[in-house]
Amino acid sequence: MRRSSFFLPTLKETPSEAQIASHRLMLRAGMVRQSAAGIYSWLPLGLKVLRRIEQIVREEQDAAGAQELLMPTIQSADIWRESGRYDAYGKEMLRIRDRHDREMLFGPTNEELITQLFRDNVKSYRDLPKILYHIQWKFRDEVRPRFGVMRGREFLMKDSYSFDLDFEGAKKSYETMFTAYLKTFKRMGLTAIPMRADSGAIGGNLTHEFHILAETGESGVFYDVAYDELAAKGEIDLEALDRLYAATDEKHVPGAPGVPPAERLREARGIEVGHIFYFGTKYSKAMNAVVQGPNGEPVAVEMGSYGIGVSRLVGAIIEAHHDERGIIWPASVAPFQVGLINLKSGDAACDAVCEDLYAKLAKAGIDTLYDDRDDRAGVKFADMDLIGLPWQVVVGPKGVAAGIVELKNRATGERVELSAESALARLAE
Repeated sequence: MRRSSFFLPTLKETPSEAQIASHRLMLRAGMVRQSAAGIYSWLPLGLKVLRRIEQIVREEQDAAGAQELLMPTIQSADIWRESGRYDAYGKEMLRIRDRHDREMLFGPTNEELITQLFRDNVKSYRDLPKILYHIQWKFRDEVRPRFGVMRGREFLMKDSYSFDLDFEGAKKSYETMFTAYLKTFKRMGLTAIPMRADSGAIGGNLTHEFHILAETGESGVFYDVAYDELAAKGEIDLEALDRLYAATDEKHVPGAPGVPPAERLREARGIEVGHIFYFGTKYSKAMNAVVQGPNGEPVAVEMGSYGIGVSRLVGAIIEAHHDERGIIWPASVAPFQVGLINLKSGDAACDAVCEDLYAKLAKAGIDTLYDDRDDRAGVKFADMDLIGLPWQVVVGPKGVAAGIVELKNRATGERVELSAESALARLAE
């Protein structure tokens, strides 16, 4: 993509309504624009990041054996009455009526709809277990939306649902999703700590929230320092994790059994990026989602649900990866891998080197944003640091004359001068 034709409305000044780093930087970097309170348009740069995060989530769900489908955003109130949640859910649910005066709602979650789909189409224990998921926009009418996409009203969410014959099967599905979540966040350059948590409106008695640590986190979190040690080793060990203490402030009781001593207990702020629940037969019994068991008797299936805030993760990653100049994207979610900067657009020699590099980067499959604008070098450097691409290749008249370009690593700040061919080889590694 050429910067001169890319729709990227960056801002020099920080908008007054932005209170946290991710909101400030998403607005300044031209990733989103607010259309109403808690509702955002995703511009091309932001959408590219959103799609990369979505794809990582999808790949890890598929690898865990979950099957993707797509449920509608608008749901009938009738199925929510079956579960008993229509009146209980509260004002966060956006309730509407269609032209025939039927009560409908903009889905805040999908337990009822997926249970109906399962109930109407699965009849035997031989068809179990099943884990079904989709990635869909949700709406919750937050009383006070704030912090940009971190607490918006409309948001993109991955929600998956497990169906098993008994508790042992349900526990296995839960552990499968637990592991998939740790792998998912690790691929995004995040260390996520699973916390025992409250089940809220979903219900259930076995539930974990996955929090990444950030000063702007909305929740207080307490955890064993051994989590930091495991993260440093890059390990995913369910048994080890299960032995370690971690809880949100809602669940933490100082001095209770299992709480580590003060020298091993860490207190921090966390951003919730995922939440998983086992809730047994809460919905299957209410909605008659039963299968014929091995002995021919009807069995209410054991269920769980597993959510990841896909759009929320964009903000969370920025909170974990930024500096005073802007965003620092992990390579796995970056909108482009390379920013190619022409310091003197219109100069024949600089243009020739840049065009050659741009073509070769494209041929190598390296997604590149080429800043070909006729603008000051300082503006180009500031914009590239702001949008936070992992690598910058800088081409200027002096370097071209000497047969070199500058390669900058955005995360470390390391700069090296080398030939264009060597830069290309390094980026293609």
